[in-house]
Amino acid sequence: MQLARTILGLAAAVWLVASYPLSGGGQKFILGKLLELAFSCGILAVGSVVGIAAFLIASTPARRRDFAGRLRRPVSAALLLAAGPLCIWVSVETLKGNLISDQELKDFFFGLGLPEFICFVLSFFALAIGWLAAVAVLLGSSVYTLLATYLCVFTCFMAKDVHQLLPALISPLLVWSLFAFQLFNGPDVAAPPEVLYTFMLGGPLSVTALSVWEVRRLRVHHAITLRRALGH
Repeated sequence: MQLARTILGLAAAVWLVASYPLSGGGQKFILGKLLELAFSCGILAVGSVVGIAAFLIASTPARRRDFAGRLRRPVSAALLLAAGPLCIWVSVETLKGNLISDQELKDFFFGLGLPEFICFVLSFFALAIGWLAAVAVLLGSSVYTLLATYLCVFTCFMAKDVHQLLPALISPLLVWSLFAFQLFNGPDVAAPPEVLYTFMLGGPLSVTALSVWEVRRLRVHHAITLRRALGH
């Protein structure tokens, strides 16, 4: 059901963009979606931390130790996500010459006692190889960061590894926060209000309904409730 909702949401978004003109240019639209993805990741990161912390605080000591032992994958997901922007920053600083300059390379090779011409040639090749490597890392880390951000948003930072209830509790926070963000940020397309607000409300309402249904199924079919999850 979650996959079907995602596919229908993507299809609706494509239809909306294809049927109505963009409010701004294509570049503004793409940057806006990237900003929404980053905003989603930030909201989910905060929501996951708060949700997991609330579980740890409200649970019994035995359950608290159990939950703490399940934090490995959520923490790993956060660290792997942070690695992407870090690589992008290192690549950009390398391309700007802020990390190491031509003169510093020459001084390094001069320090080895090599002739001036050899130092010049070696520093040139070192800079060229470093520049190409920085471009490759920048492109690769940019794609990696987008994919990692999407996966972290889609899986709620692997919160289900701590407890099955957490994704259902955190997901509505994300979608309603995005709804508020879109209200203040303005619409992406010049669509009639009835179409625009139907589309904007469709995501939060459907995700909230699925979350309620998921919590109910966990309670009815698996006897999983918040009270039992906390060990009370």
